[in-house]
Amino acid sequence: MSTENLPQTPDPQARKPRVAVVFGGRSSEHGISTVTAGAVLRAIDRTKYDVIPVGITVDGRWVLTADEPDRMAITDRRTPNVAELTDGASGAVVLSADPGNRELVYSEPGAVPKALGEVDVVFPVLHGAYGEDGTLQGLLELAGVPYVGSGVLASAVGQDKEYMKRILVSYGLPVGPYEVIRPRDWERDPGAARKRLLGFADEHGWPLFVKPARAGSSIGITKVGSGDGLDAAIEAARRHDPKIIVEAMVRGREIECGVLEFEDGPRASVPAEILVDQDGQFYDFDAKYIDSADGVVPARLTEEETAEVRRLAVEAFEATSCEGLVRADFFLTADGRFVINEINTMPGFTPISMYPRMWQETGVAYPELVDRLIAAALRRSTGLR
Repeated sequence: MSTENLPQTPDPQARKPRVAVVFGGRSSEHGISTVTAGAVLRAIDRTKYDVIPVGITVDGRWVLTADEPDRMAITDRRTPNVAELTDGASGAVVLSADPGNRELVYSEPGAVPKALGEVDVVFPVLHGAYGEDGTLQGLLELAGVPYVGSGVLASAVGQDKEYMKRILVSYGLPVGPYEVIRPRDWERDPGAARKRLLGFADEHGWPLFVKPARAGSSIGITKVGSGDGLDAAIEAARRHDPKIIVEAMVRGREIECGVLEFEDGPRASVPAEILVDQDGQFYDFDAKYIDSADGVVPARLTEEETAEVRRLAVEAFEATSCEGLVRADFFLTADGRFVINEINTMPGFTPISMYPRMWQETGVAYPELVDRLIAAALRRSTGLR
């Protein structure tokens, strides 16, 4: 990207609020984050905001990318990559850590760094580690730049399935049975860890779901039907996170509910139901993003069930100190109980994602949803709150 094609510094006396959409990142969800960014860039009202797309490569470099949402789509079952959107440019973007100076600076080897102007708010659409987990939020807090979504603690809790469940339980919210295998457990004594999981299966039954504790988009998850598959499933999960969580199967319908922060507090959307193949399958990565698993919006629930799941979604939002938005995922068991599977502090915003679909059905169209999130971030200050 040549310097003449760089975003121009707006006139400080007349400029619109400037939104940096930050996406990509170092996690295994890099591609899905890039797809989400394309949808958000397409939806932002350019008459109200100046927009600058900032990608993070898989090795962690911040770069300016083309503002071309059509290049950020899944093509031939393949997700896009930030490096493909830089058009060969080697420059990097730096955000000042000085809270009195919100400028982005662009630098290329052998060239004078160029100031790109201040950023008023960041819309981080990163999924997974090094972005959704409180790390980016911490950087933005240090820089004094407001941002869409939850703060450092809530983002970290929402990313770590163990501590998410611990907090939800402490607030009296219903979660399913689980075990955690920490890195040292498996590295020092895999036999003892395996024995513990076999005992867990004796108590709660097979199958078990072996997951990276701090990943998303169903990446690295294995459904295990017997002890013979445990070791391979653990190693598959550990490729994405050295800490794993093992969950007992909760038999029930898969229900999701969105939470959005309004001026008077969080509100829940109408819920959705994910229609999963009943032949032993689960809502995996391909079903979510490639094959477009069916979802019913609104979910076919009674009025009482709808009210209950909306109440629980808002309670989960409040219990984990979330801000901006959350998608809460539940199971509805045969005896009519809702069990929280997890919350997502930055749910997918792809065109087929359930979060925007639920809010569309609730009466908040996609562009309004994006606008509300940006406006809420601009109203909030950084720091303790």
